[in-house]
Amino acid sequence: MTDPVQTLLLPARELSVYANVDVVVAGGGPAGVGAALAAARNGASVLLIEQRGYLGGMATVSQVPAFCPYTDHVKPVIRGIGLEILDDMKQKMEASFQEEWRDELDWVPIDAEVLKRLLDHKVAEAGVKVLYHTFVGHVVQQGGTIEAVVIHNKSGTQAVKAALFIDATSDADLTHLAGGRLVKGGDDGELQPGTMCFVLNNLDRQKFLAGADTHGSDLKHAINKAKSEGRLRVARDWAGISWLNDHTAGFNFGHVFGIDGSNADDLTRGAIEGRALVEHITAWLRESIPGFEHAFLALTGEQIGIRETRRIVGDYIVTADDFLKCRSFPDDIARNAYFIDIHMAKPTSGMTMVHLPPGESHGIPYRALLPVGIDNVIVAGRAISTDRATQGSTRVMPNCFAMGEAAGTAAAILAEQGLRETRAVDIETLQRRLVRQGAWLGDAINERYG
Repeated sequence: MTDPVQTLLLPARELSVYANVDVVVAGGGPAGVGAALAAARNGASVLLIEQRGYLGGMATVSQVPAFCPYTDHVKPVIRGIGLEILDDMKQKMEASFQEEWRDELDWVPIDAEVLKRLLDHKVAEAGVKVLYHTFVGHVVQQGGTIEAVVIHNKSGTQAVKAALFIDATSDADLTHLAGGRLVKGGDDGELQPGTMCFVLNNLDRQKFLAGADTHGSDLKHAINKAKSEGRLRVARDWAGISWLNDHTAGFNFGHVFGIDGSNADDLTRGAIEGRALVEHITAWLRESIPGFEHAFLALTGEQIGIRETRRIVGDYIVTADDFLKCRSFPDDIARNAYFIDIHMAKPTSGMTMVHLPPGESHGIPYRALLPVGIDNVIVAGRAISTDRATQGSTRVMPNCFAMGEAAGTAAAILAEQGLRETRAVDIETLQRRLVRQGAWLGDAINERYG
């Protein structure tokens, strides 16, 4: 027999107000960074709340080793703040890295430590107030308007008031707390698996490349052979390897299934199983791959990398048909050219990948960032309003920078006008300002406002 769920009634308490600002940004990943920088640079007072001790999201928390493409294979689609951060990170890397990646915008390897410091500098320079080691646990609302969020950290429990809130938590945590409409996963609740990314040192890149015809530059040949012999327990038959230099590489390799990143028990299991899988993979790499004989496991992600959890139900739901037809919208605030990339929900399932033709992209409308029934929240990042297939495309970090920049810019425009209703923003004003900040919203919009 399962014990009935026990409950506890908390007594009412008076909370001190930590801050009262124009815009609160919850979550410090690419979407939150883009939002906070855009809002502050446009004159709003901004508090950025992040549960870790640094910014960067999956790139730093989970050691995702490379940025997904910024281009449509012809031109950069993600520009503005996202491209600024990519370029600035490159300039802080060692000379050999700069030479190799100088003109590249797709699959650029990430140095998490360089990125952490860069983002610290960016938000400080913009005047963003940052609060690390803090998470939002409750909202105080009147009807469909959030008046304050309740935060928890080492200082205790406090409140933060704001006119506008940006939910950049990736899991739509703020929207969830506010009672917004949400969906999760596929029709049967299936979710893409998590990956515990990791970094290896003491590698010999030249020796590895010399044997690439045998084992595969993505290890495909070696993985399939080892799986057939029962020596390697992974579902996917290739590895994402991102070389920071000739001796260090980040790996996006291996899946942990059945992980819901919005569930603490699942995140705990993902951490434990993920580290065990990395240990297994690393041992196999040492035994089997030329150039990896002396591999040293330097780092695993603080958290298993999460691809999919909640999605909001917004004023518009971006669909696979919109993706396939490269549809544009009158309220576009970003463009997406990344392919639909849905990882198998079970070890026996297949991967779903659907690419757009080179030079093509689709629009992301502002309406897809607005949760139904909530008046002063803008959602940015992988939790925006899409169907499941399209979320497999829009979810990646470059897109999150662009959506965040749009959300932050919209919030700043509203704040300077003394407005709290997110649907009151003038789209032409928003688009004009985004274009002048360097964003690309498609040739028609950019020519109109450029």
